Amino acid sequence: MTQTDFLSHLRGTLTGIEAEGLTKRERLIEGAQGAHVTIGGRRMLNLCANNYLGLAGDPRLTAAAREAMDSHGYGMASVRFICGTQDLHRQLEARLATFLGTDDSILFAACFDANGGLFEPLLGEQDAVISDSLNHASIIDGIRLCKAKRYRYANGDMEDLERQVVAARKDGARFVMIATDGVFSMDGYLANLKGITDIAARHDCLTMVDDCHATGFMGPQGRGTPAHAGVRVDILTGTLGKALGGALGGYIAGPQPVIDLLRQRARPYLFSNALPPAVVGAALAALDIVKAADDLRDALFANARYWRKGLSSLGFRLLPGTHPIIPVMLGDAPLAQRFAAALDARGVMVSAFFFPVVPKGLARIRTQMSAALARTDLDEGLAAFESAGRETGALP
Repeated sequence: MTQTDFLSHLRGTLTGIEAEGLTKRERLIEGAQGAHVTIGGRRMLNLCANNYLGLAGDPRLTAAAREAMDSHGYGMASVRFICGTQDLHRQLEARLATFLGTDDSILFAACFDANGGLFEPLLGEQDAVISDSLNHASIIDGIRLCKAKRYRYANGDMEDLERQVVAARKDGARFVMIATDGVFSMDGYLANLKGITDIAARHDCLTMVDDCHATGFMGPQGRGTPAHAGVRVDILTGTLGKALGGALGGYIAGPQPVIDLLRQRARPYLFSNALPPAVVGAALAALDIVKAADDLRDALFANARYWRKGLSSLGFRLLPGTHPIIPVMLGDAPLAQRFAAALDARGVMVSAFFFPVVPKGLARIRTQMSAALARTDLDEGLAAFESAGRETGALP
């Protein structure tokens, strides 16, 4: 087969994706992220960002980033262990650990890298990892990279989780780690961390939680889903790219030996450039804001309640929950894309989610609330949802 044949094969695959109505398209935002964005010169209501506390466009973070760049430069041009670690990096790692109540933390370019680098250094072929069936792709990929035996339990099913733990113990596992998202991002479901930690205690298991969609706004002072549930877990992973400023960067927080070994052996850490000073400086400022941001958290959850009630009263089918992720279930992928296009025509930016991001037949519009949204924004959005729903048949 020739290169021409290979490229023809790829074009055929892309044609098939388009024919199934599964093509993902990107939109060019002109300017800053916020409650409103500009696309093609049009001002759009933004209902699909992970900008939970509205900090992505906060001038305090921009100023902190500029100050860090002025004092520490633009980039490190190196991985951490060669000549890429600055005092800012260690300040942020210490601050994150204190904020999350762990011994230490370690920074990565993204939480995808953090999850991708977590399991392989810590678990060997004598061990087992037990993963929720709806865990994020980065957890799935990270687990694939390690040699531990893999088990999976049905989403949120504590009986099934305990069965898998018992099976792992019967199979002779040395160490058993239970891995879960704190919040399942496609559905807005919260993990049952009380149930998980109870099972872990009974069977002497380790616990790992990816808290990307919770850090900053769930639990007291935004300390995440373990704090929200009133439990402690062994290892937390998370991101700087959502509520904590919305740029990029991830972290792992946990016991000192875990963090120390990851510095020695986590491949995404060892072979990726250090985070730029501007990102680190802004993240430090974001943590200062987040600790005192009860007003923003209150506004965020008030918006979520109002939006959920409004959509339900219009007749849309929603998944149950209280999280600011509020999926509108449509089922059919082409319908979801037509509905998103109809909302776009009405000045509302949303994203349609469909296979392979979610299972076939479970296509949806995943709406996300932000503290930056005003009540008038939500009313505008609800009117657009009703009108677009009637036009596309998403509403009777």
